[in-house]
Amino acid sequence: MLKIIKVEARLFVRDRLNSLFAVLFPTLLLLVLGAVPALRTPAEEFGGLRFIDSYLSSLVVFTLGFIGLQRVPTVVATYREKGVLRRLSTTPMHPARLLAGQMVVNFVAAILSVLLTVVVAHLVFGVDLPHHPLGLAGAVVLGGAGTFALGLVIAALAPNARAAGGWATAVFMLLMFFGGVYLPRFMLPPAIQAIGSYAPPGVEALQQAWLGTAPDWRHLAIMGLVGLVAGTVAARTFRWE
Repeated sequence: MLKIIKVEARLFVRDRLNSLFAVLFPTLLLLVLGAVPALRTPAEEFGGLRFIDSYLSSLVVFTLGFIGLQRVPTVVATYREKGVLRRLSTTPMHPARLLAGQMVVNFVAAILSVLLTVVVAHLVFGVDLPHHPLGLAGAVVLGGAGTFALGLVIAALAPNARAAGGWATAVFMLLMFFGGVYLPRFMLPPAIQAIGSYAPPGVEALQQAWLGTAPDWRHLAIMGLVGLVAGTVAARTFRWE
């Protein structure tokens, strides 16, 4: 398992363009938004906060969603398309280990991206650090697990990289909509906000932890359940070719 993780980490680093984009884009987006004076002004619709203060949880949602749903499925499907998985099928390695290696390496990249965004937001724009760090960590881990597991299901079933990219993009856009990435959540209907609270990556739990309250355990439990079920489906439906 450790060897698989080392190899996947090396491949991640070698793919410089996509890897740097995945890790740095949320921070660059924050810097662009923060350069707009109106978005640094407290507003009533954001509960007296600035837009960039309330939008950070959505940036975390974007980070987990982009890496878990855009990168992971495409990489694994490319392995299948190029015959890498077929060659691996002649070895004693269980497919769950390959999926776990992808999960570990990309999740570490997502954590680094989130930390970079938090640090830049605090140093450049004076955004408060998370008021409930343990709750935020739990929300990131469980929300990320649910999101990455959905990506692994796509990776397990997609016949090629093109199909994986199309399926993953559809799921990614849907979750980003529920997560308030495209539109501020206060502009969404209550039913959409409720779905976004429970759907991974869990924008509501992230927001609660950032503002200083413990995330709702029901939100965390649902995201953990999604991760468990989707991860099991991915391992059992995985095809080498």
